[in-house]
Amino acid sequence: MDKRVQFDFEIEFTNGGGIQGQDFRLDIAGDDISDQELADYLVSDMRLLMAGKVKILNKTILIEQHKRTPINIQTGTERLVDLSHTIEHGLVTYKGLPAPIICDYLSREESQKQYASGTQFQIGKIEMVTNTGTYLDCPFHRYEHGKDLSEVGVERLADLEGIVIRVDHRETFAINADFFRGKELRERAVLVHTGWDNYWNTEQYFEHHPHLTEDAALYLIECGVKLVGIDSVNIDDTRGGERPVHTQLLGAEVLIVEHLCNLQQLPDEGFTFSALPPKFKGAGTFPVRALARLR
Repeated sequence: MDKRVQFDFEIEFTNGGGIQGQDFRLDIAGDDISDQELADYLVSDMRLLMAGKVKILNKTILIEQHKRTPINIQTGTERLVDLSHTIEHGLVTYKGLPAPIICDYLSREESQKQYASGTQFQIGKIEMVTNTGTYLDCPFHRYEHGKDLSEVGVERLADLEGIVIRVDHRETFAINADFFRGKELRERAVLVHTGWDNYWNTEQYFEHHPHLTEDAALYLIECGVKLVGIDSVNIDDTRGGERPVHTQLLGAEVLIVEHLCNLQQLPDEGFTFSALPPKFKGAGTFPVRALARLR
């Protein structure tokens, strides 16, 4: 059964004045809609400027046939896709590296001794290696005098034009330059989707895995890419001690993001990619909240 919402509203403007409306009716996708969703929709749909406080009043859900696209169905021209794994206490990202310790520095119970009655806070403490979760590598990770996280410009981390390269891990682990030929690569974030993230947090994830070959790294450098990401445990083949892909890419200041996920939710093109770590001095890798903005 279709649902509609009926409501009154009052909108105040930050530069003075306001408007009101009574008995508005709008189609909704589910059984209910929050006041905040209604407020945001009204301001956007009416193209209001200087909108301040919005009150939703006398809200009622009605059973009525829809007359337009429901307002809380995502039909806009863009949406965000989270490409990061969740970091939790005890998570093993890479065999041989310690898992993060996530705990209270100041618990809510202890904080009550410092604040007024009814006021409490939690301050967390995290101990971890920088290669935890979904993380970004910059040149300092491989090279002593390479740029560290504080020296990488945000233009190389945010809103990069993206492209997804599909490589089925059931067919090959060695991803060579041929997979990238005939693609629009220059100035882009190149994300390699292998499906290996399906094994995240399992023993199989750490076994022999999909990885780029050195010729692929050299080809991507020649094509002028900004960043290369992959949804497996490492962009290099880890069976030996050499890391030619890290060596080539980071030597050319091409950034790397490892342990991506959800790349199957992205189109091959038509999105931007962002992966921003904190601005640390003297660190070459750190977890990121990687995301794609679909247009």
